[in-house]
Amino acid sequence: MKSNVSPIELSDAEKKRLDRVGRRRGRNRPAKVPARLVRTSAFAPKRRGLITDSSFERLYVVRGHSVVRVSGRELGSQHRDALYAVFRLGHKQVVLPDRESPVGFTRYLKVETSWRELLKCMGLTQHANNIAALHFTFEDIKKVVVTIYEGDEAKLLEQYRQGKLPKAKGRMGNMLHDVEWGGLGLDDKVTVFFGEWSANMVMSAKLVSLNADVQFALGSDYAKSFWPYVDSFHKHNWVDEERLAELVGRDLWGAHEDAKTRRDFRSKCRKAFEDMVRAKGLRAWRVEVRGDGRHKSHRYHYEHGLDAQQMDLPLLVDTEGGHTSKVA
Repeated sequence: MKSNVSPIELSDAEKKRLDRVGRRRGRNRPAKVPARLVRTSAFAPKRRGLITDSSFERLYVVRGHSVVRVSGRELGSQHRDALYAVFRLGHKQVVLPDRESPVGFTRYLKVETSWRELLKCMGLTQHANNIAALHFTFEDIKKVVVTIYEGDEAKLLEQYRQGKLPKAKGRMGNMLHDVEWGGLGLDDKVTVFFGEWSANMVMSAKLVSLNADVQFALGSDYAKSFWPYVDSFHKHNWVDEERLAELVGRDLWGAHEDAKTRRDFRSKCRKAFEDMVRAKGLRAWRVEVRGDGRHKSHRYHYEHGLDAQQMDLPLLVDTEGGHTSKVA
C-alpha cells in the first residue's frame, strides 16, 4: 500500500479508556478486543476441515451478546488467535485517501510490528514455517466479510432461516483492510491495517481486556472458544452449557443433537475447563447437574485464576440430587 497517510492522535479520553482497559487484573499486555468479537461464535472450534468455499455464509447467534453473519469462508481458531495478537499490539489511527468515500478519506487503525513479535505474542515457535502459516491466516481473514446486526435475536434468526435479509440495523465490513510486509524473515517489518469496520469497533464499541497469555497457551479449540467469554465477565463465576454450546455454534436441544452428541460435547467441555486450569486462567472448576430426566442440564462453576477477591468454591453436594465435582 503506497498512500499519503496522515496520522491522527487519539483524544485524551480515548487514551485513558484504552489504558484503563489494559490495567484490569494486572494482566501482562492484554488484547483489547471489541466485546462483539469476544462474545461470539463466529470462529469455529477447529483448525482443520474449515469450509473454504467463497459462497460460504452463516449466521452466528450468542443470545444477548451478538448476532454475526460471516461470509466468504469459515473462520477457525487460528484466525481468532491471529486477530487477538494484532489487537494485543499498540496501534495508531490514520486516514487514507478514498475516492469512493463521501468525505474523501477512510479512517483505519495501523499496527506496526514484525513476524517475530507476532509469533511471540501468540506463544508460537519463532520459525519460518510459522511465518508462512500466519501469512496465509491473514490472507484468509481478508477474504471474509463480517456483518453485525442489532435487534431481536429470535426474529433475526427466523428471517435468516427463511432466506430473507434480516431487517435490522447493522454494520458490514472486513476485519483487516491490508497487510504489508518487507519480507518473510523473523525481523522483517509487518504493518497491519484494520478495516474501517474494525477501527470503528475499537474506537466506539465496548472493549474487553482479554488475558491473551492464557488464550495463546490453550491447546483445546473448545477452550479457545470459551475462554474469551469467561474472561470477559470478571464478576461472573458460572456459565450454563447452553451458553457454551452457543459459543461453538451448537444448539444442544436442536434437531441435529442427540444423547450421544451431547455426551461428546460435555466431554469436550470438561477437557476445555481442565485446559483453562492448566493455562492458569482458572484456579478450579466444578460441574453441577441440574434437573432430572432427559433434559438434565449442566452448569459450570469456576474460580478465575487472577481474581484474588473471589471466594473459593467449596466442594458441595447438590441439594437437587445432581452430581458436583471440583477440579484443582
